[in-house]
Amino acid sequence: MAVLTLDAAVAFVEEHRSATKKIIFTNGVFDLLHVGHTRYLKRARDLAKPSVLIVGVNADSSVRTLGKGDDRPITPEDERAELLSSLTFVDAVVIFPEGTPETLIRRLRPDILVKGSDWEGRENPGQAFVEACGGSMKFIPVETGHSTTSLLDRIKRSRS
Repeated sequence: MAVLTLDAAVAFVEEHRSATKKIIFTNGVFDLLHVGHTRYLKRARDLAKPSVLIVGVNADSSVRTLGKGDDRPITPEDERAELLSSLTFVDAVVIFPEGTPETLIRRLRPDILVKGSDWEGRENPGQAFVEACGGSMKFIPVETGHSTTSLLDRIKRSRS
């Protein structure tokens, strides 16, 4: 479990691809890591066996461009990446500065691209590329009631 640069992540993926493991990729902000995140990531890892799970984490600068609010992220990118890399079912984490993970996906060439079911029917960066390379897009049901936004709302309500 490690936080890797993009070049190191490419080398990591190639090493594991040659060992006939499926490469699974997902991405997100993962601000205030919670049980919804961990269940999602565990389900992503379980989509194929043997496999490795690579998680792309939005850099702080890209989070601000996503419309999450001026006060987000709460947790800095290096800490979010470190927390994710400590999970036993996450094999590697890469921080990416762009607004979408398209460049990262093109470099890693995952076999399975994963997003939450809230992304179904929407444009998914990298999906067309992954499918053109013979991979697939999978959607994992989102657990209602578990989100960073709902956590922040509960904190705000408890303080008023």
